Amino acid sequence: MKHSLNKRLMLLFTLIIGVLTTILPLHTFAEEDAILKGIKDKGVLTVGLSADYAPYEFHATVDGKDKVVGTDILIAQKIADDMGVKLKVEEYGFDALIGALKTGKIDLIISGMSPSPERLKEVDFSDPYMTVQQKVVIRKEDQDKFKTVDDFNGLKVGAQVQSMQEELANNELHANTVSLQQVPDIILQLQQKKIDAAVIEEPVAEAYLTQDDSLMFADVKLDNANKGTAIALQKNAPDFLNLVNTSIKEINDKDLMKEYKKEVIPYMFQDESFMKKYAPYYIKGTGYTIFLALIGVLCGSVLGTLLALMKLSKNKLFKGIAVVYIEYVRGTPLLVQIFLVFFGLNVIGVNLSALASSCVALSLNSGAYVAEIIRAGLNAVDKGQAEAARSLGMSQKKAMQYIIMPQAIKNILPALGNEFVTVIKESSVVSVIGVSELMFQAGVVRGASFKPFLPILIASFIYFILTFTLSRLLGVAERRIGAND
Repeated sequence: MKHSLNKRLMLLFTLIIGVLTTILPLHTFAEEDAILKGIKDKGVLTVGLSADYAPYEFHATVDGKDKVVGTDILIAQKIADDMGVKLKVEEYGFDALIGALKTGKIDLIISGMSPSPERLKEVDFSDPYMTVQQKVVIRKEDQDKFKTVDDFNGLKVGAQVQSMQEELANNELHANTVSLQQVPDIILQLQQKKIDAAVIEEPVAEAYLTQDDSLMFADVKLDNANKGTAIALQKNAPDFLNLVNTSIKEINDKDLMKEYKKEVIPYMFQDESFMKKYAPYYIKGTGYTIFLALIGVLCGSVLGTLLALMKLSKNKLFKGIAVVYIEYVRGTPLLVQIFLVFFGLNVIGVNLSALASSCVALSLNSGAYVAEIIRAGLNAVDKGQAEAARSLGMSQKKAMQYIIMPQAIKNILPALGNEFVTVIKESSVVSVIGVSELMFQAGVVRGASFKPFLPILIASFIYFILTFTLSRLLGVAERRIGAND
């Protein structure tokens, strides 16, 4: 009797499990996916975005402090709150966001991004949290020129790189599309008549149109103008995706986007003078630029000295390594090297911050150029000096230390100073991975102020002051060295 009862209970239990596994997805019986577990273990949700896209994400002064605000930030905060973790915001160039997501630098992309067949091959997307229209922006003086989409055929039309707007400009307007990194660049080219029109999201475009009476929306209709904006996350994270979609469902059901927009609009048009409002951005950016240049040249000088000695060495292995390194670094763009350090190291498990990666990349790049400067300086010393040292019984090492190097320094210092000036200017490239140097901050000001040209002009003056001052100081140092000789 007891055996029969146990058999029935076992049969009932098997039946219940069978029903549950049919109704519920299989992964609900497994542990949380690794990505979600990692976020909960850290207690931090890291969201990547490009903060030059008001009203979605942009910089503003809040309680006297610089802060990234916008509707996408409020969405990110809600998701973090629903997960019970803190929110961390990381800034990148728009076209670097998917790379940052795939290499684990960030957990989500919330930056006005929409799914596309190409993006869906690389990452997953949440349900859309907003649908917006794409509009064609033109100059008012050209309103009679553009009546249908066919009127843009073959003309220059601006759009943000790797965006839905870029696809519309190519496929519906059949334009000669000019793809640019940031919306302020697109607006500036339209104002300066470098392009004939631009495809921009309606809410973003409206913000610029309120600041510039010379621009307007073209009276043309795009077939695929409606764009569903969603959140991007890594593939194979079903539990994480479900949590994100749950938050989005609540946002849509309660129509929270209207509240979010009302909350951020006052930050878009704060009533302060331009310099009072944005001077801190330039000061911060200048500080980071000088810091990056110093680190790049100092570390590059150490590496460059080593490489120069290796290249002058009689050891074929050392010489070969130095030659290959110098030629490779000098033969590839600094931007590529920055991406290799920032994303490449992450692939092998070395997770450096954007600032640390920039310092490493600039040092490695500068080292190759400094190596050639030092090698040229050493070769400029008369060979008779080395021969005289050897005739006095000095070893090659001591001859280099006490005879050749002191004389070579006179030739090396001016060129090394010029390398410092060069690195100050080249450091602007690191803005693409979100380092807050001068050009990055100028981009922030452009996005927040809706003034595409003035922030860049101010940045150019600051660069000029830095390089001009440094050049004059180097000139004084050279004259003093010459006088001492």
